[in-house]
Amino acid sequence: MNDLGAIFTTPPTLVTWVLIYIVAQRLGELVYANGNTKRLLSEGGKEFGADHYHWFIVLHSAWLVVIFLLVDPLLALNPVLLAFFIGTQILRVWTLASIGRWWTTRIISAPHFDRVKRGPYKFFSHPNYLVVVLEIAIVPLLMGLPWVALLFSILNAILLRHRISVENAVLAHRG
Repeated sequence: MNDLGAIFTTPPTLVTWVLIYIVAQRLGELVYANGNTKRLLSEGGKEFGADHYHWFIVLHSAWLVVIFLLVDPLLALNPVLLAFFIGTQILRVWTLASIGRWWTTRIISAPHFDRVKRGPYKFFSHPNYLVVVLEIAIVPLLMGLPWVALLFSILNAILLRHRISVENAVLAHRG
C-alpha cells in the first residue's frame, strides 16, 4: 500500500498525470452525459435499466479509489500498456464523436430516436463498453495492480452482461 499523501505531495509523476486524466475525463463525461440525458428525456425519451445504474457508480468509484490507495506514484509505467491505454482513449473519443447527442451513461431511448450506425458502431454494437472493459483491465495493470484488474474486470463483466441485455432489448425497437 502506498502513502496516499505522496500522490498529492510529490511532484507530479506520469502515474499522477494518468490518474488526473482519468478523473477529469470521467467527470467531463458525466457532465456531457447528464446534459444529453436531460435533453433526451425532454424529447420524449424514457430511461430503461435504472435499477442497476447505481451499481456502475459504485463499481467505477471503488475502482478509482482502490487504484489511488494502492498505486505507487513513483512507479515506472510499462510503455506497451501505456500505449494500449492511449489506444483505448482514441477509441473513446471516436465513439463519443460518433454517437454525439445520443451518448449518456444511462439507457435513454424512444422509438423515434435514431440508431447510430457510424464510426465504431459500424463494427461493434457497444464500442463504449469495449472501451470501459479495456480500461478497467489496462489501468490497474499499468499501475502494477494485476489483482485489481482481475477483480474489477469480473465485477464489471457481471454488471455489463445485464446492462447489455437491457440495452439490446431497448435497441431492438429502433431502426
